[in-house]
Amino acid sequence: MNSSRHRHTVLSALAVLVTVAGCSSADDSASAAVPRPDAKVTELCRNLDEALPARVDGESRDDPEPASELTAGWGGVAIILRCGVERPPKMTDPKVANGNDADAVPGGVNGVDWLMERRSDGVQRFTTANREAYVEVEVADGRDSTGVLIDLAPALRRTIPEGIAP
Repeated sequence: MNSSRHRHTVLSALAVLVTVAGCSSADDSASAAVPRPDAKVTELCRNLDEALPARVDGESRDDPEPASELTAGWGGVAIILRCGVERPPKMTDPKVANGNDADAVPGGVNGVDWLMERRSDGVQRFTTANREAYVEVEVADGRDSTGVLIDLAPALRRTIPEGIAP
């Protein structure tokens, strides 16, 4: 093979690689496992989805994949909400209730009770308590979660009644 033909083959191969890389699905979009709650909770979650704000803590709504009325997001992976999740085990842990667990703390923000858990990767996970559906919000490491919970509270109060989730 002569050198100009070899150079053309190499350049063609590079062009194909660049084209494939440019079309890849790797981007900054988030993904979230979609919960599978019963019909009553699913309806509550749909109502919540319609009431959620377009912006949370300064971030625009940017829902994770796969698309679902049970998940929402703002700012890519910065803030991810999942509605209809299972009750977290720490919610009934006496150590948490007694304040003896450094990685899980109960509290409330603007009329919504939460269990805050700090994951090993630094992400803070908040799960609603005393509501008819468990709603989980994950806030990326380093972000102040106060604004997130304040921005979400009105929609949660309007759409997820107080009570005990199944």
